[in-house]
Amino acid sequence: MKPGRPSEEGAALLAVLLLVAIMAALAAASLERLQLATRLAGNIASIDQSRAFATGAESLAILRINDLLATTPGKTTLQGGWLGEPTLLPLPGGGVAEATIWDGSNCFNLNSVARGEDPAALTTDQVGVLQFTGLMTALRIPRGDAERIAWSLADWIDADSIAARSGNEDRTYGQADQPYRTGNTLLAEVSELRAVAGVTPAYYERMRPWLCALPTTELSPINVNTLLPEQAPLIAMLLPNRLDANGASQAIAARPENGWNSIADFWNQPVLANQEPMSEVIGQPEIRTRYFRLDLDVRLGDVELQQSALIDASVSPARIVSRRWGTDE
Repeated sequence: MKPGRPSEEGAALLAVLLLVAIMAALAAASLERLQLATRLAGNIASIDQSRAFATGAESLAILRINDLLATTPGKTTLQGGWLGEPTLLPLPGGGVAEATIWDGSNCFNLNSVARGEDPAALTTDQVGVLQFTGLMTALRIPRGDAERIAWSLADWIDADSIAARSGNEDRTYGQADQPYRTGNTLLAEVSELRAVAGVTPAYYERMRPWLCALPTTELSPINVNTLLPEQAPLIAMLLPNRLDANGASQAIAARPENGWNSIADFWNQPVLANQEPMSEVIGQPEIRTRYFRLDLDVRLGDVELQQSALIDASVSPARIVSRRWGTDE
């Protein structure tokens, strides 16, 4: 057999080398995808396991809440050191779950600026609007801006398309660079407030620690037995334009060691005795917590899962009414 010409041998060698290079590239890509798929499958399994552990931690938290409510029936106080105290729960494989319980009632309920039972037929609640305005002014947000935000939120939630006072409806939002419409129903998340007219990033950051979006239009059910001293603005908002931050702080400081036994005792304390709250507000403060918030941080291997849940304790046993994963915002 005669050997081929040098040019033919070079071309054949080049073809073989090119084929080997292509096969090596395909093998490397396949291996990389296989490794990625393996890591994704492992992460999914770890996340599923973390969520299962989080569900177990929720059950333990509910048991603790039930015990807390049974210890002091009729009222909820700070006794027992349960508020904001992290509890570490060891998990198999060296993991850990950190559970923290908060009073989920001590906040301004954004949905209280509306009233009604049908989420698709809500109307404006002026008392809620006044309280939201009062809270914002207590947080040093200019009154004009506070009123615009409060009325705009009411317009965002109510069912009609008529702007109230300094509020805003679809016509305003339709003129944005990226047009959108109002929700016309209850807020599910506090973060939805950022879409409301007048809410700047700076205002939102200032308000966020004081806000919640409870699954009801009832006025914020503030538990005066569990309020912390720094939460005085939540008392001031009950009496907008009449009670300042100093007076609200005095109202919290006057609380008996074992908490108030009735709402009448709360209103009859010296700093509030001469006040005349609106009829809707007299029964708004509570001495027993209805909503608890549970924050969970589950760490399992390289996976960290953050979860929060809202627990309704108005019925026994307490039950979870909402749950979210991820960071707060």
